[in-house]
Amino acid sequence: MNDISSTQNDTGSPVPNIQRVRHELKRRELTVETVENVTPNMLRITLTSDDLADFISAAPDDHVKLFLAVENGEPERRDYTPRRYDTEARRLVLDFAVHEAGPATQWALEARPGTSLTIGGPRGSAVISGVKRWILIGDETALPAIGRRIEEAGADETIAVVAAIEGPAEEQRFDTKAALAISWVHRPLSSATDAAPIIAALDAIELTPDTFVWIAAEGSVARAVRTHLVEKRGHKLSWLKAAGYWAKGKADSHETIE
Repeated sequence: MNDISSTQNDTGSPVPNIQRVRHELKRRELTVETVENVTPNMLRITLTSDDLADFISAAPDDHVKLFLAVENGEPERRDYTPRRYDTEARRLVLDFAVHEAGPATQWALEARPGTSLTIGGPRGSAVISGVKRWILIGDETALPAIGRRIEEAGADETIAVVAAIEGPAEEQRFDTKAALAISWVHRPLSSATDAAPIIAALDAIELTPDTFVWIAAEGSVARAVRTHLVEKRGHKLSWLKAAGYWAKGKADSHETIE
């Protein structure tokens, strides 16, 4: 475990504590136990295997690598968030936004109890501590990480969410001890690369210096939101984490935005 930021910066101002945790890389062979619809376009798949006895995921935005068989070629690889896991029960839950017809979406749509899946990782975790106020911003692909962060939060935490989805039917409910406020931004999928509706909703939320802002969406959207927060609202980079979970026109695109 490596501490990559301390509780104070060189000016004495508090900053969140972020620790990088590396995990042993291991492939696991899993079997689908159940498939259910969280919303019309979000599938929740519960997988089970004794291989999960030592599974570790230390942060809500971790990713496991899915190895998806394709005809006459190397397996396709895709990153997905461990939505929930229980090592004692040997279960792992993955949520799939099923809008685009990629290999992971196709696998999820065809999955039935007994279907097999190979996963690897997580390779590592970025564990954030010392934060009591959060703003979580994302689209459909970020909802598994957002949902997990909400559900794992304590009663002394306050969370505001800005989530872009296709419409009211895609709204989700979360159980949490935290004080939670969600702003659902309804927009067609054809506008998923337009950051303006997200920024408009974000500007209605109070942003205090001790608020940690987490952003995950299409790459250009995540970058635009991050730039807006830093340049227009003056938020410190040490209180931001942004990632592009996908990129329009590209397969298997995941990037940390610095």
